[in-house]
Amino acid sequence: MTNLTPRLDAQGWNQRINEKARELGFAKSGIRRVERLDDRNRLEEWLAEGNHGEMQWMARNSDRRLDPSKVLAQARSIITLGVNYYTPISHSESPLHGKISRYAWGKDYHLILKSRLTRLTNWILDTSPASWGLAYCDTGPIMEKAWAQLSGMGWIGKHSNLITRELGSWLFLAEILTDLELDSNLESRNHCGTCHRCIDVCPTRAIVAPYVVDARRCISYLTIELRGPIPREFRVLIGTRIFGCDDCQDVCPWNRFSQLSLESGFYPDPDHHAPALAQLIGMTELQFQERFRHSPIRRAGYRGFLRNVAVALGNSGDPSTIPALQKAMSHPESLIRQHAAWALGKIGGTAAKALLAKALQGEEDVLTREEIELAMQAAEKPM
Repeated sequence: MTNLTPRLDAQGWNQRINEKARELGFAKSGIRRVERLDDRNRLEEWLAEGNHGEMQWMARNSDRRLDPSKVLAQARSIITLGVNYYTPISHSESPLHGKISRYAWGKDYHLILKSRLTRLTNWILDTSPASWGLAYCDTGPIMEKAWAQLSGMGWIGKHSNLITRELGSWLFLAEILTDLELDSNLESRNHCGTCHRCIDVCPTRAIVAPYVVDARRCISYLTIELRGPIPREFRVLIGTRIFGCDDCQDVCPWNRFSQLSLESGFYPDPDHHAPALAQLIGMTELQFQERFRHSPIRRAGYRGFLRNVAVALGNSGDPSTIPALQKAMSHPESLIRQHAAWALGKIGGTAAKALLAKALQGEEDVLTREEIELAMQAAEKPM
């Protein structure tokens, strides 16, 4: 075999890599020889059906996603890695506070995993100086969950997240492509059985079939990846979620085996766990960038995040939020004004209707005017 030292065969490499991964704080690891992924992953069919929404980067790299050798020509094996981010804290159910997905409560996982991933990659290259390696943490055209299942780390559940027997599904994933010819682990068996809790609980019915998620309906997509207006049909269903959604994982029976993360950086920052919605809607872009400087929440962007906050304020149904929404109605970004108008219509009442009528007089943006007019109609309806 190429690039292996005389004292270390493929099995020996597997053991050393797994030991080093644990030493560096990876909770799970697996190894698989590189091959082209087969039709079980249904990526091309999923893309053809438009389930990726506006995430065009997925369609552009589809062939590379299916074949790691197109990412690194020398690739012979792929090392998959997982870090546990579970913390024993619940979501706030207060209607005046925003819900943020558990993975974004602490520091940006990219920053934490990148350091460990770099150290593991460098260790491999130092141990076998003639080898090649390329590492990714949710940053490259790699089917992370598919390779994690093939390498024995766990299985892809009906909600499309990776589930492990030992830790449940609260895992960040990463991988290293290498030209070392390592031994393949056995593929994980699927243990979802007849359970369909994740399908039943999804607020927007985004899990359109077992193992198939239509991103265009998924709250995580709508609040993070979508750049334009949130379709009206989903706004009420989003509730007070302002960044992502954990519902399908919260109900998964396998998460009763969750273990506390050993990484302090994943524990909640008070600013990220359950922030007050009325305070968030008044943030400037500079304040947004500063507050979420080391957080995955930056992914939503300033406009998108305040759009989400406006929807959540409307879903709070609390008239005390009207002054905050009044300020949002004068925001320079039309996307934010549109959703603030919807929120005022959702809350309803004389005060909300008066604000909408006043805003309509000076509004020049066509889409915003449409939202205001619809909101005025909604505000007239009895609650």
